[in-house]
Amino acid sequence: MYTPELNEVIRLAQTHNLIPVVRNLMADTETPIRVFQHFYEEPRAFLLESVEGGVKWARYSFIGTDPFLMVKGKHGRMEIELNGVRQVVDDKPLETLKGLLRGYSSPALPDFPPFTGGAIGFFGYDLLQHYEKLPAHRHDDLNMSDIEFMFCDQVIVFDHFKQQVKVIGNVHIGKHATDAQIAEAYRLTCSKIDATIERLQQPIAQRSIQNAIPADVDLGEVHSNLTKEQYMANVDKAKEYIRAGDIFQVVLSQRFHIETEISPLYVYRVLRATNPSPYMYYLKMDDEVIVGTSPEALVKVDGQRVETRPIAGTRPRGKTPEEDAALEAELLADEKERAEHLMLVDLGRNDIGRVAEFGSVKCDMYMEIERYSHVMHIVSNVSGKLREDKDFFDAFISCMPAGTVSGAPKLRAMEIIAEIEREARGAYAGAIGYLGFSGNLNTCITIRTLIFKHGKAYIQAGAGIVWDSVPEMEYKETVNKAMGMLKAIRLAEAIFGEKKPAAAVLTNQDYY
Repeated sequence: MYTPELNEVIRLAQTHNLIPVVRNLMADTETPIRVFQHFYEEPRAFLLESVEGGVKWARYSFIGTDPFLMVKGKHGRMEIELNGVRQVVDDKPLETLKGLLRGYSSPALPDFPPFTGGAIGFFGYDLLQHYEKLPAHRHDDLNMSDIEFMFCDQVIVFDHFKQQVKVIGNVHIGKHATDAQIAEAYRLTCSKIDATIERLQQPIAQRSIQNAIPADVDLGEVHSNLTKEQYMANVDKAKEYIRAGDIFQVVLSQRFHIETEISPLYVYRVLRATNPSPYMYYLKMDDEVIVGTSPEALVKVDGQRVETRPIAGTRPRGKTPEEDAALEAELLADEKERAEHLMLVDLGRNDIGRVAEFGSVKCDMYMEIERYSHVMHIVSNVSGKLREDKDFFDAFISCMPAGTVSGAPKLRAMEIIAEIEREARGAYAGAIGYLGFSGNLNTCITIRTLIFKHGKAYIQAGAGIVWDSVPEMEYKETVNKAMGMLKAIRLAEAIFGEKKPAAAVLTNQDYY
């Protein structure tokens, strides 16, 4: 059975040109990974998942492939591929994306998931150079796009609560379409849904797990774009700007990489088991695969509600409930952590205030502890009511990039980052998420994220520099953040039978 039926689609077509239709399948013996294994080898595919509070799966996992439209661009040259036909236009990234997305209107139907189709992809950190007077980084060795998005009109949704797989297609309604034309479009959408269900019913090759999960793994040779001395000198330079009153805080990063031939899906499987997070994603777009487990939302828009969730302040989880409570109390009593968090909350209020109705901005959660599998964080939530003359693009650009990966004041911090960091950040510190055809948006900050490209896996990590920062401690923070992600690669290699590397060595890779 298809929902809604044809008569309801014809009625909805009076006000919308893209109507979601669903068939539900029983899936109590399935998992999102098994479903995704039917599609992950396609040139373009995605899997989006979420774990709430580090312990509970969110209701929906979203899977998709075969986008009917792709858009990507860099330096104002936007490439649009519609049903296999490519064209290049000169335009700003968000204007191109906005123009394409506004060509579609889809209803939010009862009993449907929050995402039934739309654009899935990433915004790069340097996107803001198109909208503010910001200098470019001196080197761009990864050559990643400023934006890259897949437009998918079919989504496979794993409903963890109902233990169902929902195959959702969208009926494309042509301008001035007759009822007969809508009926034919409906038939074609239902046929596509049926073809996808047939594919899901086909057996998939299962690789047996050859090795037990090891207690620990060696990282082998790890390369960085900076030496320890170079990073510490960068910290000292940033502190000069802080002492001069230019900024209060700036986030300085370094990028690591290791060589690996492991399938990124195996790495994603390890990460979702060992580091479950509110935002987990596997994005494959041609020769790049992005795998991440980000804990931090950038901006979310649902109807007129717009919100952001600053996270700053971290402690490891305790081994006992008593130790956990003691670490929580220590974190909340740490004046430095509280001051940094307050600065980011104020920044979030300012970002939301630029697009929200006057008087509607509020902090509905302030300095509360959220626990994850390995760490706990101080978290706040800032929300507002979106102004009538604003949309989710305005809300997004107002919050981009997050203060937690740039600094405060944001624009001056970004200028200093461009001066001190020699390589472009690419996807790191930008945003990943979906922009729904029905007008909703959900994005996270691109941290704790691996980029797989040309036989290498890249991870970038930063530390917040303030007036009393100790350069060596900040260096160690970036190393610790990155090593946890890189270890997931070596763990996947060990579990799935790849050769174990030699002992860990951290070296500088000169990119000049």
